[in-house]
Amino acid sequence: MNLRLSEAETEALRRKAEQERRSMQEVAKFAINEYVSGRPNRLKAAIERVRDEDADLLARLAR
Repeated sequence: MNLRLSEAETEALRRKAEQERRSMQEVAKFAINEYVSGRPNRLKAAIERVRDEDADLLARLAR
Protein backbone atom coordinates (compact mmCIF):
# COMPACT_ATOMS: atom_id res chain seq x y z
CA MET A 1 0.00 0.00 0.00
CA ASN A 2 1.17 3.50 -0.77
CA LEU A 3 -0.21 6.45 1.11
CA ARG A 4 -0.05 9.77 -0.68
CA LEU A 5 -0.32 12.87 1.47
CA SER A 6 -0.46 16.51 0.54
CA GLU A 7 2.50 18.68 1.51
CA ALA A 8 0.48 20.13 4.39
CA GLU A 9 -0.50 16.67 5.65
CA THR A 10 3.08 15.47 5.42
CA GLU A 11 4.33 18.49 7.33
CA ALA A 12 1.68 18.07 10.03
CA LEU A 13 2.63 14.41 10.37
CA ARG A 14 6.32 15.31 10.52
CA ARG A 15 5.71 17.89 13.27
CA LYS A 16 3.62 15.45 15.30
CA ALA A 17 6.26 12.73 14.97
CA GLU A 18 8.98 15.15 16.08
CA GLN A 19 6.91 16.25 19.09
CA GLU A 20 6.39 12.64 20.14
CA ARG A 21 9.92 11.59 19.22
CA ARG A 22 8.56 8.81 17.05
CA SER A 23 8.79 8.06 13.37
CA MET A 24 6.21 9.36 10.96
CA GLN A 25 5.29 5.76 10.20
CA GLU A 26 4.65 4.99 13.88
CA VAL A 27 2.42 8.04 14.25
CA ALA A 28 0.48 7.24 11.07
CA LYS A 29 0.01 3.58 12.04
CA PHE A 30 -1.20 4.56 15.51
CA ALA A 31 -3.72 7.00 14.01
CA ILE A 32 -4.99 4.37 11.59
CA ASN A 33 -5.34 1.81 14.38
CA GLU A 34 -7.29 4.30 16.51
CA TYR A 35 -9.57 5.07 13.58
CA VAL A 36 -10.35 1.47 12.68
CA SER A 37 -10.63 0.27 16.27
CA GLY A 38 -13.98 1.95 16.81
CA ARG A 39 -12.59 3.79 19.83
CA PRO A 40 -14.18 7.11 18.83
CA ASN A 41 -17.60 5.44 18.74
CA ARG A 42 -17.07 3.84 22.16
CA LEU A 43 -15.91 7.15 23.59
CA LYS A 44 -18.94 8.97 22.16
CA ALA A 45 -21.26 6.32 23.64
CA ALA A 46 -19.61 6.64 27.05
CA ILE A 47 -19.94 10.43 27.00
CA GLU A 48 -23.59 10.18 26.02
CA ARG A 49 -24.22 7.66 28.81
CA VAL A 50 -22.67 9.96 31.42
CA ARG A 51 -24.61 12.92 30.03
CA ASP A 52 -27.88 11.00 30.27
CA GLU A 53 -27.24 9.37 33.65
CA ASP A 54 -25.99 12.57 35.27
CA ALA A 55 -28.30 15.06 33.56
CA ASP A 56 -29.66 16.42 36.85
CA LEU A 57 -26.21 16.90 38.33
CA LEU A 58 -24.92 18.55 35.16
CA ALA A 59 -27.90 20.92 35.14
CA ARG A 60 -27.27 21.92 38.76
CA LEU A 61 -23.58 22.49 38.05
CA ALA A 62 -24.44 24.67 35.06
CA ARG A 63 -26.42 27.11 37.23
